[in-house]
Amino acid sequence: MARDVSDAAVIGARAELVEWIASGEKPREAWRLGTEHEKVPFYTADASPVPYEGERGIRALLDGLQRLTGWDPIIENSHSIGLADEIGGGAISLEPGGQFELSGAPVKTLHETDEETARHLAQVKVIGEKLGIGFLTLGMSPLWTRAETPVMPKARYRIMTNYMPKVGTLGLDMMYRTATVQVNMDYASEADMVKKMRVSLALQPIATAIFANSPFTDGKPNGYLSMRSQIWRDTDRDRTGMMAFAFEDGFGYERYVDWALDVPMYFVKRDATYHDVAGASFRDLFAGKLAQLPGERATRSDWANHVSTLFPEVRLKRYLEMRGADVGGQEHITALSAFWAGLLYDEAALDGAWELVKNWSAEERESLRADVPKLALKARIAGRSAQDVARDALALSRAGLARRAYLDAAGQDETRHLDYADEIVTSGRTMAERLLERYDGPWKGSVLPAFKECVY
Repeated sequence: MARDVSDAAVIGARAELVEWIASGEKPREAWRLGTEHEKVPFYTADASPVPYEGERGIRALLDGLQRLTGWDPIIENSHSIGLADEIGGGAISLEPGGQFELSGAPVKTLHETDEETARHLAQVKVIGEKLGIGFLTLGMSPLWTRAETPVMPKARYRIMTNYMPKVGTLGLDMMYRTATVQVNMDYASEADMVKKMRVSLALQPIATAIFANSPFTDGKPNGYLSMRSQIWRDTDRDRTGMMAFAFEDGFGYERYVDWALDVPMYFVKRDATYHDVAGASFRDLFAGKLAQLPGERATRSDWANHVSTLFPEVRLKRYLEMRGADVGGQEHITALSAFWAGLLYDEAALDGAWELVKNWSAEERESLRADVPKLALKARIAGRSAQDVARDALALSRAGLARRAYLDAAGQDETRHLDYADEIVTSGRTMAERLLERYDGPWKGSVLPAFKECVY
């Protein structure tokens, strides 16, 4: 998220929270997709991390991009922390360790989101080369320790940094050392949201397996193919995970709201000040009984900001966010969006995907989620390999994209954006496994070559 929401209207009833989510409903013709990706910057001269300050720091990078794009700067306490395209709807923001994030504009086709990603990568390359900065195509920084990783000057991150060690052992690694790609998808109704939520939750570990790309930590193999995904398993169980309750009878907007209300808060923002209320109850703020801010009542912006601090494998706001994948190169980024667009935006594909997963138990889904970070496509569920399930899911997605029939300037439809994922699944070799082969072979037991080969 590039910036926190500002809406001071006081919430008078729980029904308003439900309505806030319901207001995201859109007719099929208005459905859009928005691709987001993070990437780790580094100095090309010596593979060292890039701090915020300095003539060649992250702020200088933002300033250069602002001049190049004309996007509006996002300022917090005199610090530039992002850029916003007020016309197109895209934004650039900073993750806690300096990971540079593009939040893409909502667009109709995968061709558009692919072009947007290419344009952004060309822009950051132009400015980055002037500053001696490159960007990694990996889901986790492969070399620096947590202590060596820079810290960005955002107040909400200071609050989260203090809170994370209280609720898990790997939350700080999630914040400062990982990078993801996700796609945001629309829904037409509550029933449509529920079906898409269940399908995408069940298949999220399959996406994690296909796009596994974070096998190195602290300069050596970490024992996982998606260490980023493993990190999320011990970050903060109050706000992460597979949301088994989404598969229970009666799940819908209200049930999600009730879950969100019970997730502890991080902060309450008033004007430009972030008040640290980490661990406190949103229900107390809702009732005007928050001990840290006596008499304050929850506003719409408090709710929107709180919902943005929930991190399940699929997040519901006024759209659905697919959150399971490591970042990679441009083809990797667009393929993740293609995988989900084909499954969720075509009715026959969505029905087929539900048939694929509907008989999985909560225990089986959790077991798959636990095994995939280490095993990726070799993990198993309900007697089948993740590779076999991925093959079926990709076939459904490809058929869904073909039926969408959106052509690019060369007359090609959107199915071409799945070729990257199809090759991985057909071969059974994830990007992480290929990188480990290079580590053991031509890289001669060093991750330094990643800073030459795994770059945009």
